[in-house]
Amino acid sequence: MRITLIAGAAALALLIGGSSLAATHRAGATRCTTSRLVVWMDTEGNGAAGSVFYKLQFTNLSNHRCTLFGYPGVSAVDLHGHRLGNPAARLNSHPRHVTLRKGATAKALLQIVEALNFPKSRCHPVTAAGLRVFPPNTRTSGIVPFPFDACSRHGLVYMNVKPVHK
Repeated sequence: MRITLIAGAAALALLIGGSSLAATHRAGATRCTTSRLVVWMDTEGNGAAGSVFYKLQFTNLSNHRCTLFGYPGVSAVDLHGHRLGNPAARLNSHPRHVTLRKGATAKALLQIVEALNFPKSRCHPVTAAGLRVFPPNTRTSGIVPFPFDACSRHGLVYMNVKPVHK
């Protein structure tokens, strides 16, 4: 009985999720791809307790509405586009579907912890040339030029990101 209830609840969740996706697509919006978006960052960050918070921006420049859902992938890169350290971890939050009409922008909050807060031997601080950003649920990235102190060693998580929102 208990397994049947769990299976029924899972099927209902899939049905509800699928119907909302179908409704989004029926309304003429498709998933936002990297080629439809300009990815940029508001460099006026807000600092707090050894971190700076920035807003990653995703602007739809295509002629069609598109949707975003979930977390962007973010990592620091050097001048050659090679990743520095670990990618950003996901801050626990509830993603929502965001529909962008032509010219509209969605945002995702990015926290960068000051690399100099970590022991140099664990972080190996270097200056990053920018951020490699994958819009949610895409496999193609864009580079956002933005020099900052980054940890080049793997193991430390010094960036965190929230899901996209309006």
